[in-house]
Amino acid sequence: MTTTRDQVLHTLLAYPRRTINELAEAVGINPISVRHHISSLEAEDLVTSEEEHHGVGRPRRVYFLTEAGLEKFPTRYVRLTTRLLEQMKEALPAPMVKQLFTKMAEGLAEDFSASTELNNLPIEKRLDVMKQLLSREGFNIQWEEQGDQYLIHEKSCPYYRVGQDHPEVCSVDQTLISAMLAVPASKIHCILNGDQNCTYAIPNPTPMETKA
Repeated sequence: MTTTRDQVLHTLLAYPRRTINELAEAVGINPISVRHHISSLEAEDLVTSEEEHHGVGRPRRVYFLTEAGLEKFPTRYVRLTTRLLEQMKEALPAPMVKQLFTKMAEGLAEDFSASTELNNLPIEKRLDVMKQLLSREGFNIQWEEQGDQYLIHEKSCPYYRVGQDHPEVCSVDQTLISAMLAVPASKIHCILNGDQNCTYAIPNPTPMETKA
């Protein structure tokens, strides 16, 4: 049976940099109980925290796993992937490595498109379908309309641990989103840079296209 302590750890693995209230909501217990578990995990050096500025007002305190905390989870696949990437980057020039990641993302997008027709859908329908498809790959995606653009927030990333040593893998997300939506996506925030989540922006199409 999974304990509350384990639930807190798994939540921080999937969604790093969460507040006490966010953890309480995710785990389904009250914030006081979460704070008790967090204090215990901090004492064991499995979890740490720092203040994070979030819009206007006072900064908030966010919690995330330490290296020791990350090691509580199976790491063989991470070590293997990291070694493969190290060897590949030593053997190939940087542009070719980037091209390989791009081709891989385009191949994934083609697989998704083969099972779901996206091109003829309005942009917001495409965003919803993309969200559903990427959730199967381990992504937690939310999107919102903001002025003349749409913002796509990546709350968790299945490549997070590998990306800490090899940030090139981040190009997979960006290429995949661009290919699935058939519009260029630009990254404006990144978890690896200390941001709360990765955020991509895509242009808001014309009203005529939206109603198509």
